[in-house]
Amino acid sequence: MNLKNSQQDVDQWIKEHGVRYFNELTNMAQLTEEVGEVARIIARRYGEQSEKESDKDKDLAEELADVVFVVLCLANQTGVDLQEAFDKKLDKKTKRDHDRHHNNEKLK
Repeated sequence: MNLKNSQQDVDQWIKEHGVRYFNELTNMAQLTEEVGEVARIIARRYGEQSEKESDKDKDLAEELADVVFVVLCLANQTGVDLQEAFDKKLDKKTKRDHDRHHNNEKLK
């Protein structure tokens, strides 16, 4: 997945179908809602909570995609180049955490 292209795709979709971006606070609330839907699926499908009949048709992939969509919207609205930010973050985590995780007895 190329985040730069995805940001452009979302921007184009907003211009063609969405009229305009919701404001940042609205999108933050939507992000929270979408993350909550992911959490509900994970808790019931993979955690210890029982899955309700009404939850069994919920699609985790679709809910994760909703999260990504709203994150891309927020990045576009705030001028964040997510590809650049992600590349920097991955490099930082690689340098910082490689030995730490390999030496973590809990992960062996």
